[in-house]
Amino acid sequence: MPVAAKILYNGHEGQSMLIKRDHYLDQLIRKKGNGLIKIVTGIRRCGKSFLLFELFRAYLLSQGVEEPYIIELSLDDDANARYRNPIELGAYIRSRITEADRQYFVLLDEIQNVREIQNPWLEGTDDRIGFVDVLLGLMKIKNADIYVTGSNSRMLSSDIVTSFRDRGDEIRLYPLTYKEYRSAYTGEERDCWRDYCTYGGLPRVLTLAAHSERMSYLQNLFENTYKRDVLERHQVRGGKGLLDDLMNVVASSVGSLTNPNKLSNTFRSVKGTAVSSTTIDTYLGYLLEAFILDRAYRYDIKGKKYINTPLKYYFTDVGLRNAHLNFRQLEENHIMENIIFNELKVRGYSVDVGVVERRCRDESGKETRSHLEVDFVASAGSRTCYIQSALNIDTPEKRAQETAPLLRIPDSFQKIVVVKEHIMPWNDENGIAYLGVQDFLLNEHSLEV
Repeated sequence: MPVAAKILYNGHEGQSMLIKRDHYLDQLIRKKGNGLIKIVTGIRRCGKSFLLFELFRAYLLSQGVEEPYIIELSLDDDANARYRNPIELGAYIRSRITEADRQYFVLLDEIQNVREIQNPWLEGTDDRIGFVDVLLGLMKIKNADIYVTGSNSRMLSSDIVTSFRDRGDEIRLYPLTYKEYRSAYTGEERDCWRDYCTYGGLPRVLTLAAHSERMSYLQNLFENTYKRDVLERHQVRGGKGLLDDLMNVVASSVGSLTNPNKLSNTFRSVKGTAVSSTTIDTYLGYLLEAFILDRAYRYDIKGKKYINTPLKYYFTDVGLRNAHLNFRQLEENHIMENIIFNELKVRGYSVDVGVVERRCRDESGKETRSHLEVDFVASAGSRTCYIQSALNIDTPEKRAQETAPLLRIPDSFQKIVVVKEHIMPWNDENGIAYLGVQDFLLNEHSLEV
């Protein structure tokens, strides 16, 4: 049974609005009792705590789980600072599990705040204890089902695979999709898409009315939380300016093919600064690890192989992208493409940039080759879809431009052109589907047209 609840911030209700996050709640419910540690990751302020402590907790209560059997701790709360010591945390959880024949649910928020300490029983050695040790110990308690959230690179998928091996189960949480955002939007319906393209999907934005408030919130969040996370986590000294400049370049070229070498050349020609491609690649890695950026690799559709470079970078939240650019450069074509990319990721697709080869002959009869781009190759299991993002196809030339790469794909998988306009969905004589972006985003079955 779906659960919805009011947005809560610091224990206080925000405006009266309901946001269902059933996509993630259903994942938690399906994974309940599977013997693994359920790890909810994602960028800060995207709703991980709300999902675990409000929605999932409400579900457990609705299923007859009584309060004493739900053990919850917010490890970013100063009242729980003691439990940032891994030994204290493990001892506290075990002290709460007093009945061997009852199932306990352990909910731990912001687990990365648990510090790694010297093993007190092995002083003088390099043996240390951290949150991974605590969680691996707790999962051996047969009647304990463990759920944790984490916000930064210490809770990355790669770290989870390394640290937990086959004992962790990750649920990646994203900012609100357009459908989730619209379900709680209280303004004029005609303004919803404009506001989402401008301010993105961090839930707090929905409680702020004025442009200045939203702008200030997102800019402060970017500067004082996300960027600080990156700088402190990686002990970047003297690199704040470079990080700012790199994010400016990437934010200005969302949806454009690039790579560290290209970016290095941009710094040299535009900024007059010599920055090695290795340094840029390292900094991009920091932004990816912090969930600020995501990326899509190029894929040769006919050759069925990946092309390592160049690739595309997208922002996990377009509001953060816009805030970093001081809400300038609000090009709707790039923002719309970014939103579609994020939607596909939320739906569980692996997303690549497609490449198809075009051969033709010039006036002299000489054969020439060029490459055409498919914005997104979305794959999930045996299912694949090819998607073009276009503001419009209002002329035959524009329509031909958008469909040219799709027509050169030899397989029969679904091919879709998503446009900004609100149109009646239709299919052309080649089987290519056309639909408006809001219909695409609001209908979870839109890839099945």
